[in-house]
Amino acid sequence: MIRVNGLRKTYGEFPAVVGSDFAVDRGEIFGIVGPNGAGKTTTLKMLAGLVEPSAGTATVGTYDAGDPEMRRSLGFLPEESPLYEDMTPRSYLRFFADLYDVPRDVARERTEETLDRLELEHRERRLGDMSKGMKRKVAIARSLVNDPDLLIYDEPASGLDPLTTNYVLEFTRELAERGKTVVFSAHNLYHVESVCDRVVIMNRGQIVARGTVPEIRDEHGSTTYRVFTTVSLPDSDPAGEEYVTVVDDMDAVEAVREATGDAGGRVVDIRTEEPSLEDLFLDIAGRELESDPRAEATQ
Repeated sequence: MIRVNGLRKTYGEFPAVVGSDFAVDRGEIFGIVGPNGAGKTTTLKMLAGLVEPSAGTATVGTYDAGDPEMRRSLGFLPEESPLYEDMTPRSYLRFFADLYDVPRDVARERTEETLDRLELEHRERRLGDMSKGMKRKVAIARSLVNDPDLLIYDEPASGLDPLTTNYVLEFTRELAERGKTVVFSAHNLYHVESVCDRVVIMNRGQIVARGTVPEIRDEHGSTTYRVFTTVSLPDSDPAGEEYVTVVDDMDAVEAVREATGDAGGRVVDIRTEEPSLEDLFLDIAGRELESDPRAEATQ
């Protein structure tokens, strides 16, 4: 669905995106994450055809990302999405459906179905009088009026309450199940981990890790084991009425088990702990790269 090769964007002498290569399959939810200034939003805007690359290529289906025809099959939800506040949700969505030449009867049915699923009430209320959560639902519905094959969502649940956030995440999963391709970016990495099939982590304008979360975990993280015992051991800490020893592999688990038996106690529980995407992100993004590709690019 999406093919990106050597994608680069420079503003003056500052390279916002150093060079990216990745592919996104049809029906996949693909996450792009990174700290502020990592190049995420610039990458999303290049995929949406809103920013022209300085070098490299990005294709969506059979189109170059900058081709106006590609945008007819695109739904883009930016982090900040101002609405026409004097309109109602129905009139606003009808206006955008007209821009895409969607027949009125088709647009009406599509709009009502989407708003039903997003549980948006008060569809004749002025948008300026609606809460942020309601406005975000309308913006999501707007991204779907043309029944696009590709959706690019930048911080879709930013600032929303937990209930509305859950609606948005569930709806994103449903879109992929319906065959839509979704490129998804968010600072809340729990959201990314819960919906994305694969992820790239960007830092300083380049991709520094990629794959499924388990693949990134295998390459960049480590599994630990928390062994709970009824007796205190040299490396254990109190854990309520028990004691816990944290170790890195199963050989160490067995050593704790033997030491516990020798001390006249018993092992009551063993819990496996794997780093979350947020843990991995903080570790990877926090490392000092041997050289900053942005600095090299300006030399």
